[in-house]
Amino acid sequence: MKAFIVYCHPSENSFTRHVRDSFIKGIEDSGNEYVLSELYKMNFKTDMSEHEYLRDANYKNTPDVAEDVLAEQKKINSSDAIVFIYPVFWTEAPAKLVGWFDRVWTYGYAYGENRRMKVLDKALFLVTAGNTMERLEKFGLLDSMKKVMIGDRIFDRAKESDFLLFPGMTRELSTREQDWDKNLKAAYEKGKNFF
Repeated sequence: MKAFIVYCHPSENSFTRHVRDSFIKGIEDSGNEYVLSELYKMNFKTDMSEHEYLRDANYKNTPDVAEDVLAEQKKINSSDAIVFIYPVFWTEAPAKLVGWFDRVWTYGYAYGENRRMKVLDKALFLVTAGNTMERLEKFGLLDSMKKVMIGDRIFDRAKESDFLLFPGMTRELSTREQDWDKNLKAAYEKGKNFF
């Protein structure tokens, strides 16, 4: 089985990078495969061009899709599952990941008639947050994040979806150090038991 991992973080000096590495180690240890898109390292273009906007806004299922977008779509269709690993920025994914969805979820591929995107077996979100779980739940922010990612962006594009949050991982909280090993073990286990 193969997982397509979409990783989005601007720094290698981050807890999120350790989550990525632990999850990948679990995938490898289970004997499964993965393909990785590191959006910042790839310098993935996230701003829609006017042409891309007009194509999708007018529901044109035409073959004039950018090569970098076609490459990402091919990775999806050659995989059994998709995994998004990213930090929370203002209750949302980084702009680069939002832009990835804007460009990769094209009309005729991810939505519309005669969709070419396969229905994946699984979709998983491994999300790091500076805020504590208590704060995210108190203000309904966690539910909002799940609704956007699972309810809208994945919707019926995967048979199963899961959202695993690693809260309180800001450098200013003691929970970062206290929960570090426990969280990385959870990421590893998710990878090892993913399929």
